Order: sequence, then structure tokens, then C-alpha cells
Amino acid sequence: MSQVTDLAAMAVDLIATQLADARKPAITSSFQSECVVLTDLLRQVRPDIPVLFLDTFHHFPQTLAYRDEMTARYGLNLINLRAAEPNIGLWKTESTEACCARHKVGPLFSSLENYDVWFTALRRDQSPSRANLKEVEPFKLPSGNAIRKVAPLAAWTARDVWRYAKDHEIPLLSLYELGYTSIGCEPCTFTATSLTWGRTRASAWSTSGTLPTGHIALGRS
Repeated sequence: MSQVTDLAAMAVDLIATQLADARKPAITSSFQSECVVLTDLLRQVRPDIPVLFLDTFHHFPQTLAYRDEMTARYGLNLINLRAAEPNIGLWKTESTEACCARHKVGPLFSSLENYDVWFTALRRDQSPSRANLKEVEPFKLPSGNAIRKVAPLAAWTARDVWRYAKDHEIPLLSLYELGYTSIGCEPCTFTATSLTWGRTRASAWSTSGTLPTGHIALGRS
């Protein structure tokens, strides 16, 4: 078997183990490559698992169209999360931190109160801050409630993700073909050749040396 086949088998085993005693599990997905791969793996064990998508009102049209395409293709139990009081353009009128807090972190944490196991497509190779990411760990919500966070792809690389997608004929978001390597909200996403913002979304925050709150909480999923 190939390395990716072995990784996928281990991921499915972990997923099955974590679902065994889960009362209300869910996965967060931004419909980037790793999110779709994890969804594909989860569907092998729990086809009806809720798929939480943060509709920030700032996504690329292509992302929303792809979300709908994959939802129809897989018959996903999609749940769109939105801020109670959205403020389009808040990243520009106030700050990216405020925009992430309003449109990502708030809706996510509010929704996660309804679940006990949270599956995420975070990987250790995504940033230095995730180098010690555990596959399973407790996660405390702002309310003080603790849930279980599960990252079945923690040990995967970007190459592994793309190989799995290719091997399983999973179509990926078309924006990758335009040079994007990490795709989030349109105002904060830039192509790999952007001279202003660098090679990935993370470089958009390089002046502070940290990722914004939304990225810390959500990663890419």
C-alpha cells in the first residue's frame, strides 16, 4: 500500500474510534482541499455528520458555488453558520481581527456549544504554531464548556492531501488553478505570486507576527 493509503486507513480508524462514543459530532469545513478530504473520510463512517460552514459574507463566489456543488455531490448535511449581526466590510472599516471575531469566531463557538466532538482538518505542516498539534485533545469554549477536538489529518502533508484527492477523483476548488494556495475570505486571500502579500494568507498578518483570532481558532477548517 502507498503512504497515503496507509494514512487514510489510520485516519478512518481514528475517526471510527472517536465517533464510537460521540453523542453529537460535527466537522467544520471551509471547503479547501484538506477539508474536503476529511469530509470524504468521515463520510465512510458517518455519512450524515453535520458539516459546519462559516458563511462570513466575504467569500469568493467560486467558494460558495463549490460548497453547493460538493454538498449536492455528497448529499452533505450542510449547516451554514452566520453572524447574528453581520457587518460586511468590517475588515476595512475597523480591522481584520474585528471582522474575524464577528463573522468567524463568534458563530463558530456559539454553534460548537451544540456538539461534543469537533472534527477539523488542521495539519501540523500548515504553520509553526501547529507543529505540536495533537490528533485528539480537549478544547475549551469561551463558556467554559469543554468538547473534544479531533484532527485526523494532523500528520498529513499538503502533498498527501492532494494525492488522496487525485486518487479518489475528488474535484477541488477552482481557485487553486488561479494560483491561490490557502483560500479564505476574499479580502484576505492572495495568490502565491502576490508581491504585496507574499505567498500565502498567513503572510497577510506578518507585521504582527501572529495569525488573527479567526485563524487561531479555525485554522483552515
